[in-house]
Amino acid sequence: MRTIKQYLEAAKARKENGEAGFSLVELIVVVVILGILAAVAIPIFNGIQAKAEENAAKAAVANAAAQGTAEVAMGSAPTTPVTTDQFTIVVSGTADQVDTVCASTTVNSVEYKSGPGCA
Repeated sequence: MRTIKQYLEAAKARKENGEAGFSLVELIVVVVILGILAAVAIPIFNGIQAKAEENAAKAAVANAAAQGTAEVAMGSAPTTPVTTDQFTIVVSGTADQVDTVCASTTVNSVEYKSGPGCA
């Protein structure tokens, strides 16, 4: 096993002889550092991606609830639940007095709800 002093002497001799480039040890150290960085970064990225999907679902449900509330204010509230591929909007009450407006969606098996009176 070489000592650090022998390694430094060999590196100095290589530079004096005009040899350029990186040693195998230096390249291995760089690869190990990159591997550690990747091992740390990938789980963080996955967490950020999942949080972004959740926030997008919450924002979309809030927008759908706002649209349903606006339709109620304009007097065109639906009397039956409105269902699309992504959302369900339920308005309860009478045409004269609306009790609740609730928009819901399900993303990754988690249901998100928003709207006045939505439980």
